[in-house]
Amino acid sequence: MTSPTAPSATLTHFDSQGQAHMVDVGGKAETRRVAVATGRISMKPETFAMVQSGTAKKGDVLGIARIAAIQASKRTSELIPLCHPIPLTRVAVDFALDDASHCITCTVTAETVGRTGVEMEALTALNVSLLTIYDMCKAVDRGMRMDGIQLVEKLGGKSGHWTATP
Repeated sequence: MTSPTAPSATLTHFDSQGQAHMVDVGGKAETRRVAVATGRISMKPETFAMVQSGTAKKGDVLGIARIAAIQASKRTSELIPLCHPIPLTRVAVDFALDDASHCITCTVTAETVGRTGVEMEALTALNVSLLTIYDMCKAVDRGMRMDGIQLVEKLGGKSGHWTATP
């Protein structure tokens, strides 16, 4: 179900004088919060075959990208200046390989029980997973392209359940 609520006209990371600040979430209720982000990386057919077969010289590309994504989700507040550090209860990283287009789609689901959402954790994990794939394969394919990066679903908190419009 897509939330009918339009985005707020005010940016929450700025105070009344226009100064950046960390949003006070102390008065919010703790609820289960989930965010799902997705994106893909396109590559040459031979690079795709190398990843798919597990024959990359640096090792298991997708296994390492999965671990990198999980690690990145836990460090999001260190990378995004006004992001709250939050206790993650689950981070799942899934890959779908498309033989026809030589693309790998990554989907990250991040969850917590807390006072603020996990959208940034899901998006950070997603981007780091794709960057890790690039890093591990760049010696054979510097032309890989990352795109379609987006939040596709958010659950919990005051704004409820939101899904991206296809």
